[in-house]
Amino acid sequence: MQSILQKRKECYITHSTVGLHKHHIFGGANRNISEKNGFWVWLRYDLHNLSNDGVHNDYQFNLQLKQKCQKEFEKTRSRQEFMKLIGRNYLDW
Repeated sequence: MQSILQKRKECYITHSTVGLHKHHIFGGANRNISEKNGFWVWLRYDLHNLSNDGVHNDYQFNLQLKQKCQKEFEKTRSRQEFMKLIGRNYLDW
């Protein structure tokens, strides 16, 4: 499944096409759900998990991706469907 947030294989933030990592926006127990539903983005390695600026070390960055993903999902599907998949609403934070 293609990412619901981007069409091209490039860093979601910098648009670089070098050193990309696939970031599952809802990881852990929801990683497979993220994969099946396109809840992922390409990030340059340092913006993923290889620096303090990476999404795994930056709460606000992580939350922003979750919120953008939920907003995009809800353009075509309901909040109830999102809650059924992920179990949490990120838009009221």
